Amino acid sequence: MESAEIRRRWLSFFEGRGHTAVPSASLIADDPTLLLVPAGMVPFKPYFLGEVKAPAPRLTSVQKCVRTPDIEEVGKTTRHGTFFQMCGNFSFGDYFKEGAIPLAWELLTTPVADGGYGLDPERLWVTVYLDDDEAAGIWTDKVGFPAERIQRLGKKDNYWSMGVPGPCGPCSEIFYDRGPEFGEEGGPAVNGERYVELWNLVFMQYERGAGEGKEDFEILGELPSKNIDTGLGLERLAMVLQDVPNMFEIDTSMAVIDKATELTGVRYGADAASDVSLRVVTDHMRTSVMLIGDGVTPGNEGRGYVLRRILRRAVRNMRLLGATGPVVADLIDVVIRSMGQQYPELITDRKRIETVALAEEAAFLKAIKGGTNILDTAVTDTKAAGGSVLAGDKAFLLHDTWGFPIDLTLEMAAEQGLSVDEDGFRRLMKEQRDRAKADARSKKTGHADLSSYREVADTSGTTEFTGYASTEGESRIVGLLVDGVPSPAATEGDEVEVVLDRTPFYAEGGGQLADQGRIRLDSGAVIQVRDVQQPVPGVSVHKGSVQVGEVTVGSAAFAAIDTRRRRAIARAHSATHLTHQALRDALGPTAAQAGSENSPGRFRFDFGSPAAVPGTVLTDVEQKINEVLGRELDVQAEVMSIDEAKKQGAIAEFGEKYGERVRVVTIGDFSKELCGGTHVHNTSQLGLVKLLGESSIGSGVRRIEALVGVDAYNFLAREHTVVAQLQELVKGRSEELPEKIAGMLAKLRDAEKEIEKFRAEKVLAAAAGLVEGARDVRGTALVIGQVPDGTSADDLRRLVLDVRGRITGGRPAVVALFTTVGGRPLTVIATNEAARERGLKAGELVRTAAKTLGGGGGGKPDVAQGGGQNPGAIGDAVAAVERLVEGTA
Repeated sequence: MESAEIRRRWLSFFEGRGHTAVPSASLIADDPTLLLVPAGMVPFKPYFLGEVKAPAPRLTSVQKCVRTPDIEEVGKTTRHGTFFQMCGNFSFGDYFKEGAIPLAWELLTTPVADGGYGLDPERLWVTVYLDDDEAAGIWTDKVGFPAERIQRLGKKDNYWSMGVPGPCGPCSEIFYDRGPEFGEEGGPAVNGERYVELWNLVFMQYERGAGEGKEDFEILGELPSKNIDTGLGLERLAMVLQDVPNMFEIDTSMAVIDKATELTGVRYGADAASDVSLRVVTDHMRTSVMLIGDGVTPGNEGRGYVLRRILRRAVRNMRLLGATGPVVADLIDVVIRSMGQQYPELITDRKRIETVALAEEAAFLKAIKGGTNILDTAVTDTKAAGGSVLAGDKAFLLHDTWGFPIDLTLEMAAEQGLSVDEDGFRRLMKEQRDRAKADARSKKTGHADLSSYREVADTSGTTEFTGYASTEGESRIVGLLVDGVPSPAATEGDEVEVVLDRTPFYAEGGGQLADQGRIRLDSGAVIQVRDVQQPVPGVSVHKGSVQVGEVTVGSAAFAAIDTRRRRAIARAHSATHLTHQALRDALGPTAAQAGSENSPGRFRFDFGSPAAVPGTVLTDVEQKINEVLGRELDVQAEVMSIDEAKKQGAIAEFGEKYGERVRVVTIGDFSKELCGGTHVHNTSQLGLVKLLGESSIGSGVRRIEALVGVDAYNFLAREHTVVAQLQELVKGRSEELPEKIAGMLAKLRDAEKEIEKFRAEKVLAAAAGLVEGARDVRGTALVIGQVPDGTSADDLRRLVLDVRGRITGGRPAVVALFTTVGGRPLTVIATNEAARERGLKAGELVRTAAKTLGGGGGGKPDVAQGGGQNPGAIGDAVAAVERLVEGTA
């Protein structure tokens, strides 16, 4: 049974039993404590926590998931993979154990011809929590499952929680016996390879307290409403139904392995190490495609770093298998063809996915080249010091700065006769991971901080936003925090967070900055609002300070925003939509929005692009935007279903989470986007848009910054003043300025070249005299000394090489010259081949000199450069080099 059919049967089965099917959420987690969605229940977390009411009491989904803690183990076992799909069925206060267990049994064991998966009941095993007699009884009494194949396990294996105070409960897991060829019998408690876990049924019936780990926490009591959260690994079930030994050989993965073997000529199954690399490539390419498809772009932190690391590991393993050129395009093609039936958006977004991935592959191949130079220097230094082990910090630097996987460093160091301090490397990696984990733990405490806002939502409902239609209005204070602590009242000078039952204030979101303004109470008290956020969905929190009087919960209030600021932000937001559409028209759909910020009078817009946007294209985009302003197009907003919005061609921003009902902002016949922000009523209200330029903010992501309205006018006015001053200086019209200034610069460059030529000739003129003064040290010609201060590094290097070239006749030669530049000593040393055969290497000589000068240096055996801090030590450095030459020659 193909993976796509497994997915289809899952959704069909549960839809037929009263569940509402919901599409997979984006892999970009809508949760500040998570980078990516690691489990099927994550999108439903707000429902389980009571932050938001579930859209239906029964839901089902097949959720895309990415987990990376065990990335180094990928390919080595049948259990570790970074991308997987989790099939889930969920109940929110509806059915509980008595419903979840029979549903799972029915789907797994119903014959294929009748819509089930057709598993042999005799090969299934079940685990339950130690004292969960209720679940065990349902399995034996209601399902008829044999008691001898039910095993009871402890908290570590069969108890679930989110790792923080909140819902928790026992689990019942279903396993499939793959047979004696996979190990000894005895059930899942004995053998995890033979008995593979398929389905985990979580019974959320208790509330847990604080504690660490999976076992050390207190059970506070039962939940008022019991919930069901289940998860079946689609890839694991496919492994069983397709009768393959591991999840890397199922249909959607094997297609990638086949392509990798075709590209490298390596046969799968012929060599254990090659098989690991092939499985890594398969897993990581699938993960990379899914992450890019959901809007993640490679970067050096957060989820961008996760993608970068995974994609680079895939490319590196292809090189280990023998690939010498680019391979990502071919691998992406097969991933999209194998997964496109389940996720059609991959086919739609193919071009954008390819653009981002290919740019990252090219950057990595370049990094390998640059990192190799760093590694070569580190190897040379290690050998020069008499060492045989490359330091762990060097390996960590290559990994952290150049993206070198440790296996690449190990291999390349071994080729040059060195081992690597892996313990030191892993210690530094652990320190880095520990810092990340500490940060994640600190973020998790945010769940407790949200309880006050959730309590307001539970007692008073969500905040009604009135700001689309009005900029002020009557309201009532339903929640109040002073210095972060709930309080019934606040007085003048207090920093407060205020929740209103209705508000015209826009809470920051979708790239739009929050409104500012004032809240006035009937008592005369005034709150100055600086910021508005939504820490809990639907609850707008107004942050500011009490300017006058006393503020109390329950007080009537009048909220009014700063309308001048709102109008300026609205102009910027509408201009962002116009810029997005104009860019897509110019560059194609790959110029998808990757972020934005709309502030008063200006905006920045991030978008996907593998290279810089040519200036001519940017000019055309700017012209098109301003032409649209002149067309005086109406801007309209309409709420509709997400499906209807997609049918109308509305553009959605990657990484944004949308509900079933969405707001679509349409600008005439030019632009249509999903957007919850505020906008102008007509494009003529923007006045003017000026694009200041674009730049790179990460691999495959560019940023445009722009001004709108009066800010754009003021910028152009200043530019006009500058142009007028230049016209006065060069005595020409504005259109002549480029040519006249270019001519002046050309003359300046010509003059600089002449000066440089004269200086070089003067330096090289000294070469003959230096050669004549060469000393004979046991048959080696030694030219050593100090040249005039101010000689540049390039000139010094040129002089050293010229002198070395003048020493002929096969005679060993060492040339070591010193100078001072900007108050700091500099040396360049070169040796010829005959000298190197005697053991005289430039790199070792430079390190000796640089150490005396109070600095460092390095280079190749034939020529090297160094420097220091103490110019007064040049004489000592000369003597040190002379001694080393005498001792070696």
